[in-house]
Amino acid sequence: MKTPKRLQPLVAEGLIDEVLRQLMSGKEATVYIVRCGEDIRCAKAYKDATQRSFRKSVSYQEGRKTKNSRQARAMAKGSRYGREMQEEAWQSAEVDALYRLAAAGVRVPRPYICHEGVLLMDLVTDADGQPAPRLNDVELSPELALEFHARLLNEVVRMLCAGIIHGDLSEYNILVGSDGPVIIDLPQAVDAAGNVSAEAMLERDVANLASYFGRFAPELAGSEYGKEIWRLYQAGSLTPESELTGRIEVEHRSADVAAVLEVVKEVLLDEERRQLYRAG
Repeated sequence: MKTPKRLQPLVAEGLIDEVLRQLMSGKEATVYIVRCGEDIRCAKAYKDATQRSFRKSVSYQEGRKTKNSRQARAMAKGSRYGREMQEEAWQSAEVDALYRLAAAGVRVPRPYICHEGVLLMDLVTDADGQPAPRLNDVELSPELALEFHARLLNEVVRMLCAGIIHGDLSEYNILVGSDGPVIIDLPQAVDAAGNVSAEAMLERDVANLASYFGRFAPELAGSEYGKEIWRLYQAGSLTPESELTGRIEVEHRSADVAAVLEVVKEVLLDEERRQLYRAG
């Protein structure tokens, strides 16, 4: 196919030898299948901020580091330079998260480079070598649903042990590769230690998993894995080998109302975006 304009700089630099076809186009980016030497990879071209729909909420950006105080001031003021720096930080968040998570043994696509707003990474494939389907497009038996749920809970734990929370985890950003689920789409990933909404986001990610897999395995309904995982994390005893039960004794303590309301708003926006995705 003709090389898309966004990929031309990577072709010119010799990072991509050939663009084979477009894989998908979403609200945040367009993904292409490309050839790099003898390897087949994917190139994720981020859309311009004016074309994207994902809200870069303060709740996601909190705790992210900027290169210097000048950039931080510009981002806070919303100047042109600040918006450019904010966009760069938004893209860098995914690249940094992928490198950290891959090093921690989390099942994510291995990244290679981010150049001119295009992220070059592994193409996740199924058993036949074809691009892996999204989880929501795969028919599950109760047994497979329970297996995938357990495996993804372990991935969430590994992520948290590496200091990262996905922040938008659902059946739409999980691929089913030849060796099982692979987590994708991490530009909104948050720092677990530096974000005041981290606990609520972690619990929401885990609740999304229970809700989806609960359609096939009803016994997951009412589980409290998110609270259990966070409690172990706060106690400093969470490891990838931690045995989870999904049951805890709920503590009665005053809630951070502002943080709760912010997360409720994000959940409502998530559901609106999900409905738009389904309608499309």
